[in-house]
Amino acid sequence: MKLHQILESLQEWAPFSYQDSYDNSGLLVGSANAEIHKTLISLDITEEVMQEAVKGGFDLIISHHPIIFQGFKSLTGKTPEEKIVIAAIKNNIAIIAMHTNLDNISEGVSYKLSQVLGLQNQQILSPKKDLLRKLVVFIPNSHLDSVRQAVFNAGAGKIGHYDQCSFGSEGVGTFRAGENTQAFVGKKMEFHQEKEVRFESVFPVQLERKVIKALLNTHPYEEVAYDIFTLNNSHSKVGAGIIAEMPEAISETAFLKLLKNKVNPFQIRHTAFREKKIKKVALCGGSGSFLIDTAKAANADIFITGDVKYHDFFKATKHMIIADVGHYESEQFTKELIHDFLIKKFTNFAVQISEHQTNPIKYF
Repeated sequence: MKLHQILESLQEWAPFSYQDSYDNSGLLVGSANAEIHKTLISLDITEEVMQEAVKGGFDLIISHHPIIFQGFKSLTGKTPEEKIVIAAIKNNIAIIAMHTNLDNISEGVSYKLSQVLGLQNQQILSPKKDLLRKLVVFIPNSHLDSVRQAVFNAGAGKIGHYDQCSFGSEGVGTFRAGENTQAFVGKKMEFHQEKEVRFESVFPVQLERKVIKALLNTHPYEEVAYDIFTLNNSHSKVGAGIIAEMPEAISETAFLKLLKNKVNPFQIRHTAFREKKIKKVALCGGSGSFLIDTAKAANADIFITGDVKYHDFFKATKHMIIADVGHYESEQFTKELIHDFLIKKFTNFAVQISEHQTNPIKYF
C-alpha cells in the first residue's frame, strides 16, 4: 500500500487543516509514494520506540505528538529528536503525526476518553470558527439539479445531522459573449438574458478544491460565476474538549473512584469537593487548562484534563471541580483510537500498538 493512500484516509477522518496554528501534524518524514507494509502506533516517538520499529520491520510510525515540533536547523544527532529522525531516514521509516487535528474532531481524543468513562450525549466543548465556507453560484434552471447533486456529492450541504442543505432564489442573469467564446446559450456579441438560480450551500474548508472541481465539471457555462465566502460560524463537529453526561448522577467520591479505576493515573490532583453530585462532565485530553472557563460556562460539575498549573486550580471556585489526571494518562487511549481506525479502514494491513510506555513523568 502506498503511503499517500493512508494519508488520504487519515485526512478524511481528521483533516490536517483542523490542527491548531502552533502544531505540526501530518507527514513529517518520508515520501508519500513510499510502499507501506507495517505500521507502529505510539503516543510519542522515543528512541526506544524507534528501535522497536527498526527491529520489527515497520516502515511507518504514526504518533500523536509530533517528533518535529519547532523544526531543526541541523541534523547532526545532538538531540534525541534529531537521532530519531536520522534513524527514520536511514531505515526508510516514514513518520506521521496526528496531534491537534485528532484532538479537534468530534470523535477524537477527548471523545475516546469520554467513552472510557461511560459518558453519553457528547458534544464539542469549544467549537472552532472559520472552518466553514459558503458557495454561491448562478446556475441556469435546466442544470440546477445536476450541478446541485454534484456539489452535494463532493461534501457540501451538511449542517449538523442534516445533509443536502442549500438555498435557491430565482432571477435573471445577463451577459454578452465575445467573439472568441463558445457560449452555452446566447449569440456572440449580443446582449443575453437567462433565467438562473442563485444557489447557496456550505462546506468545510478542507473540501474546497473538491467542491469547486465538482461545480466546474458539471456547470454548463464556459465561464462560471461563483463566490466562496469564509463564515465565522462555529463548527459544531470540530473543536476542543468534550461536554457530556453521566448516565446517572453520582457522588463526587464515587466519580473520582470511577476516574481512578478507568484511567489509572498515579494520582488525581483536584480542587475541593462541593458536596454535590456529578452529572455533567467536561474533559480535554492533554493540556486543557485553556478550557476551564468554557467548562464553567457550560455548567460542568467537573472538568478533567492534564497539566493544570497551580494558579489555574483557583479558577474552579465553587462552580465545579477541576481534576488533573496527567497529560499522558488523559491521552493514553489515543493509541487505540488510531489503531482501531486503521484496521477498520484497511482490513489486510498490519497495524500494531507500540509495547513501550512513553510517559516521561515518574513519581517517587
